[in-house]
Amino acid sequence: MTANEDKKGDADESGASRRDFLRVALSLSVLLAAAGVLSVLKSIVSPAASVQVATAVSGTGSSSPFPKVMVANLADIKVNQPVLFNYPLEEEPNVLVKLGQKAAGGVGPDGDIVAFSQICQHLGCVYAYTRPGSSPACNSSFVASGPVGYCCCHGSVFDFANAGKVVGGPSPRPVPQVILEVDESSGDVYAVGMGPPTVFGYDTGSTNVLADLQGGTPVS
Repeated sequence: MTANEDKKGDADESGASRRDFLRVALSLSVLLAAAGVLSVLKSIVSPAASVQVATAVSGTGSSSPFPKVMVANLADIKVNQPVLFNYPLEEEPNVLVKLGQKAAGGVGPDGDIVAFSQICQHLGCVYAYTRPGSSPACNSSFVASGPVGYCCCHGSVFDFANAGKVVGGPSPRPVPQVILEVDESSGDVYAVGMGPPTVFGYDTGSTNVLADLQGGTPVS
């Protein structure tokens, strides 16, 4: 073999090595870029995933991150007579009511027992339940056409038959609904979780209901 042939062979081998190196480098770049995209996507979807998990396990007993607290017994709950209780934290007021009509998220034999955070989503005032055909003590001109929560601070109105939906006033969001569970053998009604949005003062308005368990700025 001549010297020229040796040089040509070396050049071919060098070129092949460079091509192999470039292919490997390109493959690594693609993999790293894909990993970066996955990392970004993970950071975006994680909050939603947390909400889905929290919602899915609520009401399943010990697997739920929320406490399971007995609120009342079916035998003691009367139509349009609210039951007040704190949940999920000790200073967080809620109201449970048997509406006498089937309601979204309702439990019990008639699907008419619901509960909601009693803290208005506008500025954090504590509102009261107003039965159909009645008026709140602060506003005799308002007559409830259905079962509602009425906030005397600024007139926000929440539809208890429709998942706490805002039907009047300045509140930007519905009041969070308490997830209820009934023990069929005893008739005991338990609070087992919270639905979104978060309670006012606890990462207000977020859909990550786990923030309700972490506390926040006390509502004055």
